[in-house]
Formats: sequence, C-alpha cells, structure tokens
Amino acid sequence: MSAVEKRLTGGLRLLREDLWSAKAHPLPPSARLRRLPHGLVVVLAFVTMLGNIDQMDDRYQLGGEYTLLCSLAQAAAVALALWWPVPAWWGSMVVTTVVALGVRAQLFTEQTDAGSRSQRLDATDVTAGLGTPLPHGTIDNDVPWPWSPMGLVAHAIILFLLALRLPNRVVIEVLVLTTLGTFALQGLAGSHEYASTTPLALALFVGAVLLGSAMRGRREARTQLVEQTSITAEERARRTLLEERSRIARELHDVVAHHMSVISIQAQVAPHLVENPSEELKENLHGIRQNALEALTELRRVLGVLRSENPPDGGPDDPHGMAAVAEGTAPHAPQPTLDRLDALIDNTRAAGLAVVTEIHGEATPLPPGVELSAYRIVQEALSNALRHAPGSTVRVELTHFPRGLQVRVINSRPAHRAPPSPGAGHGLLGMRERAAMLGGTLMATETSHGGFAVVAFLPRDGDPGGEPSALAPDTTGETTP
Repeated sequence: MSAVEKRLTGGLRLLREDLWSAKAHPLPPSARLRRLPHGLVVVLAFVTMLGNIDQMDDRYQLGGEYTLLCSLAQAAAVALALWWPVPAWWGSMVVTTVVALGVRAQLFTEQTDAGSRSQRLDATDVTAGLGTPLPHGTIDNDVPWPWSPMGLVAHAIILFLLALRLPNRVVIEVLVLTTLGTFALQGLAGSHEYASTTPLALALFVGAVLLGSAMRGRREARTQLVEQTSITAEERARRTLLEERSRIARELHDVVAHHMSVISIQAQVAPHLVENPSEELKENLHGIRQNALEALTELRRVLGVLRSENPPDGGPDDPHGMAAVAEGTAPHAPQPTLDRLDALIDNTRAAGLAVVTEIHGEATPLPPGVELSAYRIVQEALSNALRHAPGSTVRVELTHFPRGLQVRVINSRPAHRAPPSPGAGHGLLGMRERAAMLGGTLMATETSHGGFAVVAFLPRDGDPGGEPSALAPDTTGETTP
C-alpha cells in the first residue's frame, strides 16, 4: 500500500470515528441553576416542532401524518443534541433531506399542473374580474427550499451544541458535510420553483459553529487557568516549605557546630587537667578530638551549601527588617536565642506596634534548638502582625513548664486596613514545621475580638518522635498545655 493510500485510509478511519463514536464533553451547567441549559434546549425543541408543523402543513402542504412525523423527529434531534450531538446531527440531516424531497415532489407536481390551472384561473378572472385564491394543496412559487425556516433554526441549535462539546476537528468535518449535503440536494434534486435558503443556512451554520467553538475554548481556557493556579499555589507552598526546612537545617547546623567545637576543645584540654594521664586515656581523648574535628569539617562543608550568598536584607517577605535583627549583619553571625528577644521586641516597637511581654514560670535552661525555634516563631508572628494588623497591640507570652515552653503571640484588632502584603503568605508553614520538628504543636487562629493568635508548645526534650502536647483553648482565648 502506497503512502497516499495509507494516508487516505487513515483519514477515512478518523472521519468514521469522529462521526460515529465521538465522545462529547458534558454540557456546562449554569452557576446557579444547574439544569437551566437543558431546560432552554428542550423549550427550543418544542418551539421548532410547532414552527415546523405550521410550515409543513400550511406552506408545504405535506399532509398531517407526514408533517407530524418529521416535526417530531426534528425536535427529538434538537433535544438529543444535549447528550449525543453527533447522532442528533445525523438525525437532523436525514429529516431535512426527507422534508426537502417531499417539498420537491410537491413542486414538480404543481409545475406539471401549472398550465391547466393557469388557464382556469384566467377564465375566472375574465368572468368575475377578480383573482380567486389558490385551492388547498397548492404551493406558492416563492417557497423556501431546501432548508425550511424552522429547520434552519433547529439545525443551527444542533451545530451550536455540537461545537460546544466536541473538538474543532469534528466540528469542521460536520460543517463541511452539511455544506456539501446542502449543495448536493439543491444541485441534484432542485427545481426552479423555490426561493433558495442555502446562503442564509450556511451563514447561520457558520455563526453557530463559531459561537459554540468560542464558548468551548473560553471554558477550556478557564478550566486550565484554575488548574494552573492550583498547581502554582501548591508549588509555591512546597517551595516555601523546602526553603524553610533549608533555613532550619542551616540554623541547627550552627548550633551543632558550636557544640562540636566545644567537644573538640574539651578533648584537647582534658589530658592537661589530669596528673599523669595514661596513654590509653590520651589515645581515647585524641580519638574524640579527631572525630569532633572531622564532624566539624563536614558540617562546615554543609554550611557552605546551605548558607545564602548574601545576608538577609529584609526583602519583600520582611519589609520591616525583622531578619536583620535576628541574623545581624554578618552572614556567619551566631543563631539567636531567647536572650535576644528584647532586641527583637524593641525593633518591632520602633516599627509602630505596641508590644507587651510577659514571662511566666521558672526560666530554666532550654536546648539551643528549642530556644532557636521559639525565637523564630515569635519573630514570624511579630512580622505577620506588622504586615496584617497595623496599629494593633501585641502580647508576647512565654510560659515555662517542666515539660517544655509555651509561646503565645496575640494581637488585637488592627487599627486600620492593612495594605496589600508583598510576601508569599506561607509564614505559618515555617512555624508549624519548626514545632513539628521538635515534636510540639502550633495553633494559629483568629480571636473572637478580630485579632489573631499564634500559640505553640515546644517540648523540652525536643523529641520529634514523642507524643506532641495538646493545646486546649478555652472560651477566653487562654490555652493550657
């Protein structure tokens, strides 16, 4: 088989699949009335049926049974287009052909009897002086053909529904076959005793197809936009979470590196603190120091990967310079602890917020990772209050419990409307990630007075595999671990 034959065979197979087994997309429902489009199409089908009955019976004189059968078939095709537009198109084409051939037979019958009927009418005019109405069963010479007026409307509705639900390839195939069928019917079976509706039909069909295709394209574009927006939001959240995890790893690296440095120094000094240390002790301490130095070297390599090239400068997510207070101005500044909380709060007050600090319980030393996470949670909560609650009053509470530390940052209702925030809006992800890393919990919610509360509990042991402590808010907004 040659390439041309293969291409022709493939095209015919594709055409057969499109016109016999094409699957249509669901008809888009109305936003409020889900069945409104279906009801409108059914009403239009009923209207076309009544119009066809009037046209075929009074104008075409096709007889009662013939008229009723063809009108019902045309209306059924319009309603069928709601679910199966391609079979509906076939049905409409068949009904149109049957009606056109029936009218053609009537036209040729009238043309054969035209001479004798004209002679009789002339004789009547001479004797009576007036024209006599055409007898029943006579068709005017100005009859619309091959498409009847209501047949045009019904077929245009079917093409519109078909274009609304099927790909452009199928729509073009159907429109081309409709055009060829119209010209074939008019050219091969036509007569001279009619008013051609072919130009009007083709213009109406093309308009219906273009409208349906445009609406389908708009609907598909809107669906793709919604999907892309959802994907973009998920990717942004995932990227923000990864960045926050990288930042946490970078900060914890500094904490671990500090302890490894201390271990190395202590292992080096320990032999000098003991009188006449044994060789075995010296060898063990030397091994400890060597392992600590190797671990510290590896940590420094990781630090080179995790560190950003430039120190934090505020940026779009930190317009008030909260990161600068936390990190300092040097890229390798030590990570902050709760001892630097006063500097953070002073900076927040300078930015325009009234901040009240309360510390409850006996302040006992906490692991560096817990202090760092508590500091970061307070920092992010204050930054959110600056962005989203300008002019509000913020209360920062630290409560020390034997099992861990509770952090609460609560702001009142904003004094005025907050300007649009340039940040990504994923600060809560980072706070929850820090709490989950230590096996703790974090709750962020609006208060009953229009403010916002961030409450976290960080276990002292910082065990991520342990059971997280529950935060049970009461009706006054207070929480107890």
